[in-house]
Amino acid sequence: MESVAMQTVQSLSRLRGLAHTFQLCRAVTSQTVSFEGLLPAPHVSHLRFLSTGSPLCAKPRNLIKGKRDVSEKKLTRYFVDHRKVRVVGGTGGDGASCFHSEPRKEFGGPNGGDGGNGGHVIFKVDPCVKSFSSIAPVYQGFEGESGRSKNCYGKCGETLYIKVPIGTLVKEDGVTLADLSTPGEEFVASYGGIGGKGNRFFLSNENRAPVMATPGSPGEERCLQLELKTMAHAGMVGFPNAGKSSLLRLLTNARPAVAAYPFTTLNPHVGVINYQDYEQIAVILVADVPGIIEGAHQNRGLGLSFLRHIERCRILLYVLDLTHPEPWTQLNSLQYELGQFDESLPLRPHLIVANKLDLPNARRSLEVLRKEVKGRIIAVSALTGENAEELIHHLRELYDGHRQEGKIAEPYMGW
Repeated sequence: MESVAMQTVQSLSRLRGLAHTFQLCRAVTSQTVSFEGLLPAPHVSHLRFLSTGSPLCAKPRNLIKGKRDVSEKKLTRYFVDHRKVRVVGGTGGDGASCFHSEPRKEFGGPNGGDGGNGGHVIFKVDPCVKSFSSIAPVYQGFEGESGRSKNCYGKCGETLYIKVPIGTLVKEDGVTLADLSTPGEEFVASYGGIGGKGNRFFLSNENRAPVMATPGSPGEERCLQLELKTMAHAGMVGFPNAGKSSLLRLLTNARPAVAAYPFTTLNPHVGVINYQDYEQIAVILVADVPGIIEGAHQNRGLGLSFLRHIERCRILLYVLDLTHPEPWTQLNSLQYELGQFDESLPLRPHLIVANKLDLPNARRSLEVLRKEVKGRIIAVSALTGENAEELIHHLRELYDGHRQEGKIAEPYMGW
């Protein structure tokens, strides 16, 4: 009986402890009950209870973080769309000159192995690479190992891969060697040298003990020019301060630099418009290229350094400024500059976007613009987001219509 009573007392004490712990946890969860009456007695202060100060004193975390804006000066340093690279293939390994040595074999014969071939230098397209900022000016391929005795061949040098972005043009003396526009596509920039021959290679009936071995040949050396043409389905073009960067920030998650004072974008930016059908092919890339000035086709201003980014765009968005007294003249100048650079650019599917609809006298300029220009004009406000959905849907219609036509005939060979 005494043992049963003892077990009953122990069980009641354990239940009392569990009830105290449950009451303490409920107080921590609700954060409305005072903890003074729930704290243990001083003589059991060595026990470690549930921490109550951490949730109250913890540093608040901002789990939803937006993309950090980068200044135009830093973007100029990070984004590089042209680079001159000197590539040298790996040197081949030397052949070995030695003879077989073994007891009671006086004439073992030559057994020098050949050297390994030098490694190649290959450009490989990587979708994660966005510019040439990480590409070094000189690349040297790995050398092949020399041959050894017992007819051992040297190990060939490993291939050196240089990761380049999608849309890379490889040129040499102004001649285009490769257009890397597919993920994973490769181009051999320079071949490695051939390994030398060992004296075993020169064994013949006339020469039973050759001692000659050839060294490995040096790798191919070339000076190449890399140019980047941004891969995008649609490209926004316009004069400086037309609101292209603000419009790109409105339509996509891209964050080009914007400010309250007039300035021009120095680097192209790429953003993605996601639609509700979740089709990968239906995602439209919108590239914001720097502003065009008159004479850009003659390399004035930023000139040819960014006009090449428009060549790959299937759809063009002409962004006009409604605060301009005659916005239709901007459209004529844009089409003229693009036509002087490439005759096929003005003939591609396009859309006229009249920006800054929220400013005074903008709607009056819009009415005059509709009378002067034929075709559909979508007036938007990059500041307030007015008519942004109409622009997104019409851009999708142009993309889908052009994709269906592209299955029958491809009018532009550069895509």
